[in-house]
Amino acid sequence: MSQDNNSAHVVFEIDLTLEETRRRAAVMAALEPGWDPPAVMRGEEEAYDLLYSGLDERQQEIYDMLVDAEVLPRRRPGHAAA
Repeated sequence: MSQDNNSAHVVFEIDLTLEETRRRAAVMAALEPGWDPPAVMRGEEEAYDLLYSGLDERQQEIYDMLVDAEVLPRRRPGHAAA
């Protein structure tokens, strides 16, 4: 098989707009009618509060180090790790 260095490149483009629209529609159709995004977010916050509550001194030190390194997000005042 030989390569012809003088051949022009062919531009190949695909518009994924329709596929993205179909994907989003499928996600929305899969969600339950009673899905409550704010309740889901509150549940996640409660889970994080439990996860980072009751840390001993060494665990708190490691947590603070990870927050300072921006590996973990800084919790707002009033949260268990704050």
